[in-house]
Amino acid sequence: MLHIHNGDSSADTAKRTSLPGEHFAFREALIEGPAPSGLSPSEWRKIRAHHLAESYNIQSECERELLDQEAKLATFPEHDEVVLWFEHDLFCQVHLTYLLNWFGQQQLGQTKLSLICVGEFPGKPNFRGLGELNSDELASLFPKRQQVTAEQLKIGATAWQAYSSSNPQDIEKILVSDTQPLPFLQAALAAHLRRFPSTLNGLGAVETRALEVIQSGSQTFGDLFQSFGASEPVYGLGDSQFWSTLRRMTEARQPLLAVNNGNSDEKSDVAILPDATFEITNVGRRVLKSEADFVELNGIELWLGGVHLSGNKPTWRWDEGSGRIVAS
Repeated sequence: MLHIHNGDSSADTAKRTSLPGEHFAFREALIEGPAPSGLSPSEWRKIRAHHLAESYNIQSECERELLDQEAKLATFPEHDEVVLWFEHDLFCQVHLTYLLNWFGQQQLGQTKLSLICVGEFPGKPNFRGLGELNSDELASLFPKRQQVTAEQLKIGATAWQAYSSSNPQDIEKILVSDTQPLPFLQAALAAHLRRFPSTLNGLGAVETRALEVIQSGSQTFGDLFQSFGASEPVYGLGDSQFWSTLRRMTEARQPLLAVNNGNSDEKSDVAILPDATFEITNVGRRVLKSEADFVELNGIELWLGGVHLSGNKPTWRWDEGSGRIVAS
């Protein structure tokens, strides 16, 4: 039996249980960076490895590690069952659709594909994810696993293709379809679309909420990250992804934030950041009030799934009034 966990936290906990089989941590961050369709496997590894190395200041052989990860997935015929362990937020749902798309292209043969995907847990009113559970709590979910259906494979593949499309309106088609077999998918993809720059001020929902939290009094990175996660659990951002969001606002030509008591040159070592403090600049206050547009002031260089936003007039924006993606 092969267990595939979304990251090391739950995989490490699962290894301390009596659950049968091998536990494998799927290591990626497809919520960030380029994820375009139409690439060969080698092109995909190269573009993802470059992003991971640059964004997280990883010194190891990223491309080799991604190749090893693909090789590990390809060992599924050696197992009688593969169990996918995932949760409700966007970070997890993107990876789940990637894997459902991948497994949907394989001949599963005698291998059973199962899924554990939860958005709550008894006794944890503010449940954020599987990484919060201890070994006994995690093991209690195992008997509740369900075999992945052909319909779930199809929906997962369609969702991944939409996420990796250069046209985000493909995701809107998913949102008006029946995705109940993957009950957390719609909310996650809707949250993804809100990450596109708003027609009001050029900020995505994550940046806007971060500024609002800072303005309300949470100024240290540690407090800010906790407050943001509590108010926007649908994104499931780790501290590294959240720091990347803040960096875009602190390092812009006309920055929205000033950072103090932290080394803003560090791309990935967020361990040094808990005491870093942030202050909204005058430009930041204007943008937050929709009196100025972040993209028009600073331009944009950002990948959201398969969409590359670049320059001062990005191709796509989020229209808060209509709740739709619009071409600009």
